Amino acid sequence: MHASTWFCILVLLSWGILGVIQKSAMNYVSAEAALVWTAAGFMLLQPLVFPTTSVTSYSTASLTWALLNGVANGLGFLSLLAAMRYGGKASVVEPLSALYPAFVLLLAPTLLHEQIRTVQGIGIGCAMLAGLLLSTDRIRSDGRDRPKPAAADQGGCSGSAT
Repeated sequence: MHASTWFCILVLLSWGILGVIQKSAMNYVSAEAALVWTAAGFMLLQPLVFPTTSVTSYSTASLTWALLNGVANGLGFLSLLAAMRYGGKASVVEPLSALYPAFVLLLAPTLLHEQIRTVQGIGIGCAMLAGLLLSTDRIRSDGRDRPKPAAADQGGCSGSAT
């Protein structure tokens, strides 16, 4: 098995467990506080991943891309936590937020000059369909909308804090 496959499996396991931890944390702290403590958690990993090269040896462009990565990651993570804090079910919010590769699929050919095979496009289409199905828990089998639950019980990203 290719090394990248093992890393993908590690991502799957780590982020699968993380989804449960994130939702549990939202019962005790705000999304903003959780983001700060997440940064502290990242710092605990530094001895394992700290570069052997000085930060000053990297080009400005490299550091700019790394910084933009951190800002986008932080904003996305904060939004994910806020969605759960404000009534989103982990079983809906986590899979929906994991559909970001669909945007990568749209941007990769133009910005990264990557070719996307048909089967990969079909896979993303299936993932988008799964996201749609996950987010439509209020539609009954007869096609009529179910009554909306109380705001704290809603599965989407809206509602009031619990």
